[in-house]
Amino acid sequence: MSFWRRSAQISRKDKIRSTVIKQKMDVARSLVDDIKTQQLQWYGHVQRMEEGRLPKEVMKWRPLGRRKRGRPKLTWAEGIRGRMGEKGLLEKDWNDRSNWRKKIM
Repeated sequence: MSFWRRSAQISRKDKIRSTVIKQKMDVARSLVDDIKTQQLQWYGHVQRMEEGRLPKEVMKWRPLGRRKRGRPKLTWAEGIRGRMGEKGLLEKDWNDRSNWRKKIM
């Protein structure tokens, strides 16, 4: 929001809500939405890579040993699967790059 505030030449001291600034600057999406979209793009990119490439190997790697006690933290892959469910994407949709990008946006 600091970028949008500076672009609109509005100070925090003016006490103008973020929603008003977003409307004034015509901001349609939030930063969180952009990050989620970029993560899905990266996931599709890595899945289309040929076997043996380092990013693909790192994505498949699972650490040895047990997790700590308590509620387990959400892994990156679990978060991606959740976002895919939100967007209605299936596991093999990443094969078609143009279709994958359309569904992500």
